[in-house]
Amino acid sequence: MFGSNYYALVAGFREYALDADTKGFDIEQTLTDVREALSSRDWQAVSLLYAYYDCENLAARRNGSSAHNALGRLSAEQIEQELASPQLLPERVCKVVRAYADPEGEDAEGVDTTAPFAQSLFAAYYEECARSSSRFLREWSEADRTLRSVTSALIARDKMTPVEQVTVGGGEVVEQLHRSSAADFGLRGELSYIDSLIAAMDEQNMLEKERKIDLIRWAVASELSTFDYFSLDAVLAYLVKVNLVARWTLLDVKAGRAMLDKLMAELDGKQHIEI
Repeated sequence: MFGSNYYALVAGFREYALDADTKGFDIEQTLTDVREALSSRDWQAVSLLYAYYDCENLAARRNGSSAHNALGRLSAEQIEQELASPQLLPERVCKVVRAYADPEGEDAEGVDTTAPFAQSLFAAYYEECARSSSRFLREWSEADRTLRSVTSALIARDKMTPVEQVTVGGGEVVEQLHRSSAADFGLRGELSYIDSLIAAMDEQNMLEKERKIDLIRWAVASELSTFDYFSLDAVLAYLVKVNLVARWTLLDVKAGRAMLDKLMAELDGKQHIEI
């Protein structure tokens, strides 16, 4: 069965632009436009994409931190409510929250509550994404999980802490991270970006390190959406990049502007594609 095509929506993305100080960037307006254009089923995939940030906020709040990523769709008050009585997040995520709240309860079956809360929470989130009807979301979430696990493993090895404590989920790459002592964890043939990631992790400037890692994330999203032009997957790929622009608009105005220019250039190139 063919999915919906969102020609007008994607064409409208090109209208978003920034002035030099990024005042014109409005991710909330972008999401409003997306929600109005998408079918209810397709919007569920977008909601699941953004549930990552809600999980991030859940983990932070449970750890006693007041930090709140504004990319999450739940407010700080709703995050508090979800920790007490989870209802708004994907069911697998809710089950983890309930399991840690009551390790002896029914929901704890199948959840390793001896593992760090965040590790189990994100494993459940990625498992939810793996069952999405969106091809891009399935592949992106797997790629994102892998990139984050490899990054965490490199940090853990540098700090001489067990890699097993920082990776999320399973699979061949995670198993390789657990057992390999090679500089690249033996992943050079598996991950095209491994050398770039290792080089990024050696960067002493923290902002520059984060920027290089996000550029890898950007490249992965581009690769996964090479032939997506007006579908839900094209919208999701665009939003992944918009989220990176939003992050860098807050962290570094110049870097945020550069990322938006990059996004606009990619969209301008697609307008020449005949359909």
